[in-house]
Amino acid sequence: MEGKTREDLEKNGMIDTWLKKHRLLYTGATKHPFILSIRDGTIDLSSFRTWLGQDYLFVREFAAFVAGVLVKAWKQSDDSYGDTEVILGGLAALNDEVEWFKREASKWDVPLSTIAPQKANGDYCRFLEYLISPEVGYTEAITAFWAIEAVYQESFAHCLEDGYKTPPELQETCQRWGNDGFGQYCLSLKKITNRCLEKASEDAQLFNASKEVLNKAEVALIRVLEHEVEFWNMSRGGS
Repeated sequence: MEGKTREDLEKNGMIDTWLKKHRLLYTGATKHPFILSIRDGTIDLSSFRTWLGQDYLFVREFAAFVAGVLVKAWKQSDDSYGDTEVILGGLAALNDEVEWFKREASKWDVPLSTIAPQKANGDYCRFLEYLISPEVGYTEAITAFWAIEAVYQESFAHCLEDGYKTPPELQETCQRWGNDGFGQYCLSLKKITNRCLEKASEDAQLFNASKEVLNKAEVALIRVLEHEVEFWNMSRGGS
């Protein structure tokens, strides 16, 4: 927040301020070589199969995480803003997402029952477990939630932009997260997150308190981006 006036933050929101600050990391997560290889049609399909199996395992853990965020919203947010309805809608959609992974796995001959999580996946899932622990507040958790969804939305939408050469057999995957409806959902999460961050900033100023809530939320954003990069690396056969 250094060098940013209150007017800047109100105009752009804390999220945009942080994304500018961490632009290289955000670009690394949303324009990763794995994603670029889908967009330019050069992807090794064995990498896609690795991603498919590992992301199936991840989304099952992610569902528990979203449920945990929902509980935090119910306990800690102002219900007049409708946070719980937005998060509940995302949670409900995950059932269809799990079924989609199962169908895709069958199509691509990915044996879901015998797949074990690789290190990057396990590390990410442990981070999700931390985020829904009692010591983590709603603002930190919702910031991470928005970031996780936003990275997928922007990444796969990039594979559908003008000039793409995404293989036909992968276009359904890109549409799942790159479509306008999912984009609007991510914008709703972003608005919730910015509102929570703005309130945390106001509270810190009003009560002359530390900006611990903001600091933790920013760290959560950074950690999500780092985990996303490692997940893409893993999918390409990296460590």
